[in-house]
Amino acid sequence: MDQQLTALLDELHHHGVSYDADKPNRLDRLRNLEPDTAALLGLLVRATRARKVLELGTSNGYSTLWLADAVHANGGHLTSVEIEADRSSQAAHNLDRAGLRSVVELRVADAADALKESSDSQWDLIFLDAERSVYPDYWPEIVRALKPGGLLAVDNVISHPDQVAGLRALVSADPTVTEALAPTGAGLLLVVRDPMST
Repeated sequence: MDQQLTALLDELHHHGVSYDADKPNRLDRLRNLEPDTAALLGLLVRATRARKVLELGTSNGYSTLWLADAVHANGGHLTSVEIEADRSSQAAHNLDRAGLRSVVELRVADAADALKESSDSQWDLIFLDAERSVYPDYWPEIVRALKPGGLLAVDNVISHPDQVAGLRALVSADPTVTEALAPTGAGLLLVVRDPMST
């Protein structure tokens, strides 16, 4: 990661923290990833050599930049989905600043629709950071759209355990996946689809 991108990420992190500080309604906040979680996510993209990556929950593009930099190193492409057009526009601006716009497709859409429109086994890696209450509804489509051996990463599983309990129960009960919890930041749940599953 070059110094220009490191400086931009540092700027966006500090902006996000200060922006969110006086927003009592969480939907008004940017809700960016913690830097250590973002760094782990970027490392996982590189380590798995993921080339087709889906992000559900762009916000202003802080996590998108980490993912884009990693997927660019792999010669791949990132699709990032955000339901709010203004946030997606902010992400586009930040990607332009980083020189990473060409490796990212930004979509203004509902995460559920983006998953339904995904082909079977389309994604090498999916990062889920959207509305937690509907995660259980996403699960069948996630498993279908994730390639065998592919990785799902879900944020906020330690900070909001009650809100992800339904998803975690589905993951634990599914014999076609393996899971582990990385206790960094707000807690990152990592789920791998069985390489032999069809």
